[in-house]
Amino acid sequence: MRDLHIDKVTVNIGVGEAGEKLVKAQKVLEMVTGQKSVQTISKTVNRDLGIRVGMPLGCKVTLRGEAADSFLKRALLIRENRVYEYSFDRDGNMSFGISDYTDFDGMKYDPEIGIFGMDVNVVIRRVGGTRVEKRALLPRKTPKCHRVARDESIAYMKETYNVQVIE
Repeated sequence: MRDLHIDKVTVNIGVGEAGEKLVKAQKVLEMVTGQKSVQTISKTVNRDLGIRVGMPLGCKVTLRGEAADSFLKRALLIRENRVYEYSFDRDGNMSFGISDYTDFDGMKYDPEIGIFGMDVNVVIRRVGGTRVEKRALLPRKTPKCHRVARDESIAYMKETYNVQVIE
């Protein structure tokens, strides 16, 4: 129950505006991940950038299970299995960016689409899970002994995915 595993991998592209650019970003995510993407919606107002509440700003795909594992291996190959230490947060999650979707195997540049980068967020949990936080009756915080620490997730990524962590 204390073993670590990849709970989910979220891949998102922030476009900043709705329209044709967002449709192209969704097409890129579908090509790279093989799943249909979902639009991300603005929750706040920013008058300087012309953003209103409810305005679509980007798209994302959430991968779980075997799909998450295979995508993460492909994404880490692009980064040459190197991740900076600051990519890990205190809860053991990891985030890194990919500058161009054409770095993936089998992807070719399409002038009609353009160049899109993406963010990859990896949630690392214990096999026992965090049901205590999500249950309907008497939800509580996960105990400290069951939370994933930053050092544990770094060690897990090193041994499972051969990731080199750069300081």
